[in-house]
Amino acid sequence: MRDLTIVIPAYNDAEALSVFLPELISYCQNNGCKLIIVNDGSSDNTKTLLEQHRALPFFTPLLHKVNRGYGGAIKTGIGAVQTPYVITIDADGQHRLEDVSALHNAMRETDADMIVGSRGKHKEATYRKIGKSLIRFIANLLMPIKIQDINSGMKIYRTNLAKQYLQLCPDNMAFSDVITLSFIHHRNLVLAHPITVLPRTSGTSTISTKTAFDTVMELLNIVMLFNPTRIFLPPAIFFLLFSAVWGLPFILRDEGVSVGTLLLFLTGVMFFFLGLFAEQLAAIRNSLNRAACKSDNIVAVGDERQ
Repeated sequence: MRDLTIVIPAYNDAEALSVFLPELISYCQNNGCKLIIVNDGSSDNTKTLLEQHRALPFFTPLLHKVNRGYGGAIKTGIGAVQTPYVITIDADGQHRLEDVSALHNAMRETDADMIVGSRGKHKEATYRKIGKSLIRFIANLLMPIKIQDINSGMKIYRTNLAKQYLQLCPDNMAFSDVITLSFIHHRNLVLAHPITVLPRTSGTSTISTKTAFDTVMELLNIVMLFNPTRIFLPPAIFFLLFSAVWGLPFILRDEGVSVGTLLLFLTGVMFFFLGLFAEQLAAIRNSLNRAACKSDNIVAVGDERQ
């Protein structure tokens, strides 16, 4: 597993890490993988705990002086990865290290670009279940996805692709959803693999109703970047058809075109051209991303042959 780096965002997780870190270090030593833990501006003993193990050759502790958020910590961690594969897990001890091995093996066997650790049915608050269902419903409306648990915190990526998409991802909890949709939209092979989630060893979840709202907003933003016609075309068609239905009786009675008909028609035309303009901008950006990804893949293949 020398081709894998484990990245963990940590925010006030000293209590959990004091139990989980020794097991994690032993796992990395036995399997040859690297470890990066990002201390995201913690106010507890997390920094001291991580500094105690800085001398380990496979371990890199990183520090944010102020809290940047879950996504911000992961982005810093992935940005420092130098291995072909990177896997993200949580610092609270809920993810099993056996599943790290399982996802790594699945990644190599399937030649996937991302594998999402699917948590299946596990106990969680009702409002979180509702929020996740809403997020998935909206995501399915905006782009076709087959992955059920898109916001799972345990994912394994091809590092070069993950780094390419980091600039599109937010710093908050919505990172998990947006990075998955970024891979799917760019036609990368994204699969799911079952994992087991353990009870939290300490602390409480930071996910709230605001997290779900932030995620929905980020999903809308990502679609504006990737497929803006999904946003603008439906209202354009609605207003144009409504203008025809509204204005046709006036025209048939030879009463001319009403102000309401003109307003509806112009609104539809405005949405149509905004969508067309946004689509052109998205096409340019996607073309640049594909070119960058192709360049990265060529370099990666060259490195492997050497």
